[in-house]
Parts: sequence; structure tokens; C-alpha cells
Amino acid sequence: MLRALPSVSHDQVALEACALLELLEVLWSRGSEAPDLSGVSPSQLRALTVIEKSEGANLRDLSEALGSTPPSVSRLCDRLEAAGLLTRSRGSTSRREVELRLSRQGHTVLANMRAWRSREIETVLTKIPARHLDALAEGLQAFRTAAALHVGLEEAEHDEDRVSDTA
Repeated sequence: MLRALPSVSHDQVALEACALLELLEVLWSRGSEAPDLSGVSPSQLRALTVIEKSEGANLRDLSEALGSTPPSVSRLCDRLEAAGLLTRSRGSTSRREVELRLSRQGHTVLANMRAWRSREIETVLTKIPARHLDALAEGLQAFRTAAALHVGLEEAEHDEDRVSDTA
């Protein structure tokens, strides 16, 4: 027999998510000492992640996704390009636009970051009873899809129905 789960509000879940994110920030900050990630700041990792999801995006798209101003994002891209993590090219639809793409090294940095983070998360997950893992996985997938939709990443458009079904 299924037991009834207590009803929770969006506010309660938001507070739990914020508490979780604070702990994740602590975990992630430990990763700044990982040899594969040294020298790459958290803001650079965020930008690389957005660019990877929206290959060929322009500065305006990246600014919107990061919630930052175009001049700040332009300087961030200057640093990423100088580090060999990003390439810029003329837009395919407009010569005035600049398209952003990860370099091979940029893809490698993200892969290394994800591998390191995955190991950290797996260590934490071993402390969760197995009976809770399915619900956690389902909830995380729904949250990821909703968050991607919220920040305007294209992949969320394909999963929009799944988000509205679970909301």
C-alpha cells in the first residue's frame, strides 16, 4: 500500500533546494583545488556549461542565460578565449554577430569537472537509503528540465511536456 506523502508548498521546496545548493557550493569549491580544474573560475565554468548547451550562441544569448550584462560577458569570453577554452567566429546568419563555441580544451575541462563532481555526488549518494534513490532521481530530472527551460537553454524545449506533467 502506498503511503500518502505530506503536502509541501513551493516555498518549502525552494528553501530545501537553497539549502542543498549551499552544500553543493561547498562541495564544488573543494573542486577548485582539483588539478584538472585549477585556474578555471566558477563563473567561467557556468559560461562554458551554457555555451556547450547552446553551441553557436551569441553574446546576447549568453548574457541572458547567465543573467549578466553584455560587457561583463564579453570580458569573460575574452578570458575564456585567451585560456584556449572558447572560440569565437562570425555568425552564420549575420556577419555582425559572433558565435561562441567550446574548444577541444573547453570540452575537456567540462568533462573533467563533471567526472570530479560525479565522484563527489556518488560518495554522498552512498549515504542515502536505496528506497529513496528512485524518487530523488525523478525529482532531480524534473527540476533540471524546469531550470533549463527557465534559463532558456534549448534542450528544455524538447522536455517541456514532461515538466508540465510533473508540475
